[in-house]
Amino acid sequence: MSEPDWPAWAREVQAIAQTGLTFTRDPYDRDRYTALQSLVARIMAEAGSADLRRVTELFAAQEGYATPKVDVRGAAFDAAGRILMVREVQDAGRWTLPGGWADVNLTAAENVAKEVFEESGFAVRVTKLVSVWDRSRQGHGPFPFSTYKLFFLCEIIGGAATVSLETSEVGFFAEDDLPADLSTGRVLPHQLRRVFVHRCEPSLPTEFE
Repeated sequence: MSEPDWPAWAREVQAIAQTGLTFTRDPYDRDRYTALQSLVARIMAEAGSADLRRVTELFAAQEGYATPKVDVRGAAFDAAGRILMVREVQDAGRWTLPGGWADVNLTAAENVAKEVFEESGFAVRVTKLVSVWDRSRQGHGPFPFSTYKLFFLCEIIGGAATVSLETSEVGFFAEDDLPADLSTGRVLPHQLRRVFVHRCEPSLPTEFE
């Protein structure tokens, strides 16, 4: 399930360079950390078949002490027990749970409720934190940054199916009829299975790594 070793090594080197640039006062060390950041961008781009300019810009935009990013996903169900999913425009129309990067000044629950509403048109009440998973250990594939993925159970309390700039379709799916074309950078089949389990057994503890 886990990714190969090299992305973890690259992320660690990037974190060292970013944190070093934040705290160093030595101009020579700053040059060294900048060179290190440039080198790891080339490694990430080459090994991950990514655009070097894009990776370089991503790394250069990071400031401060390097910490994991937070991605939130909402699992909401209709009265028939089908799960709410959306087609992701940025990933060739593949299906995912509504969600995205957590915004500042919002709690994790507020973030996921906002994302579900913006991407699907449904207002939800967050009822449970299902899991806190490390992206790199779940099988999503290489990614430039360390990321925690938070999955929440949600109850639909209003709204109607509505697409957005980020989504092209909204749908509900039974557990035995999930879409095959998943946006696997965002959600994986075994994660969907776990949220169905938690819906049926809400007393289960939060899963974490």
